[in-house]
Amino acid sequence: MAKIIVTTSGKGGVGKTTTSASFSTGLAARGKKVAVIDFDVGLRNLDLIMGCERRVVFDFVNVLQGEANLRQALIRDKTYENLSILAASQTRDKDALTLEGVEKVLNDLVAEGFEYIICDSPAGIEKGAHHAMYFADEALIVTNPEVSSVRDSDRVLGLLQAKTRNAEKGIKVKEHLVLTRYNPERVERGEMLSVKDVQDILAIPLLGVIPESPTVLTSSNSGVPVIADAMSAAGQAYTDLVSRFLGEDKPHRFMHVEKKGFFNKLFGG
Repeated sequence: MAKIIVTTSGKGGVGKTTTSASFSTGLAARGKKVAVIDFDVGLRNLDLIMGCERRVVFDFVNVLQGEANLRQALIRDKTYENLSILAASQTRDKDALTLEGVEKVLNDLVAEGFEYIICDSPAGIEKGAHHAMYFADEALIVTNPEVSSVRDSDRVLGLLQAKTRNAEKGIKVKEHLVLTRYNPERVERGEMLSVKDVQDILAIPLLGVIPESPTVLTSSNSGVPVIADAMSAAGQAYTDLVSRFLGEDKPHRFMHVEKKGFFNKLFGG
């Protein structure tokens, strides 16, 4: 049975789209048939991060308004044939989305045999975010280790349990915490919240800690999800995250300051 998963957070710029791109790519790498939808109508960034911006002919709104069918609008990933992207429109606004239209697109994706449908939510808690989360079975709550980001994520958790289809049926949306831009050195200096601080506030299971890394920006600019960079800490962290999501027991990494060996200390490494 298909799972609909929203990647969400109240605050902008925390790494939702980066997470959606790497999460969907990681699932596809494990043989799952995956579709990822950009709900950020009017802005559109998912296609850039996934390196398919020049291949967008029809978008999400075109499908909703009957100007194209789903198969015309889906873009197949260049690396994984079992991964498809549905881009957002840059020329419309979020009023183009309706719950009825979104439901039809999701049902059509299920009928096409997609096992996982990732809904990349826009920032905030307004209409676009509501449409992205309304049909979700599970949610990736993406947050940075800072008070404002965590507070906004807490607000989103309330909406997930009150304003979704599952909530209306008395079914809980399964929540997963994804903590991005984490820097244990800054945590030790008291400049960031710790993993435990964030967990204590949000009280949801930790799925992954993504370390602060310039590789994330470099990968985004080159149109390749950072999970594809197996040598980078961020890429490894996203790979671990996907494994945990699929039920594997993977210890969390990148949460503590690495202790330097004798020779590193001696030579300033």
